[in-house]
Amino acid sequence: MGKRKVITEKEIKRLVLPGLGEVLGIVVRLLGYDRILVKCTDGHTRTCRIRGKMKRRVWIKEGDTVLVSPWDFQRDTRADVIWRYTDAQAEWLRKHGYIKIE
Repeated sequence: MGKRKVITEKEIKRLVLPGLGEVLGIVVRLLGYDRILVKCTDGHTRTCRIRGKMKRRVWIKEGDTVLVSPWDFQRDTRADVIWRYTDAQAEWLRKHGYIKIE
């Protein structure tokens, strides 16, 4: 048996839900430097840029759930990563129907 996932109130309080024009997605591949390929819940696969604010503070790996903001132009192909969810937060999003990719 593996480890049990413990969801604490602290982690749920910091949960950031998608706002207007934002989309949830799952990281498919790391492309190098600050770029990643993300499969989004709206059906598009976007090349996303990790914002400078997040670059050295948050480590993103394949399979992580992220919140992305599509660009005003090239809306279907490009986006910025706004937030990375923890495993417990991603599980909560799946249970409540926000993520329907896998």
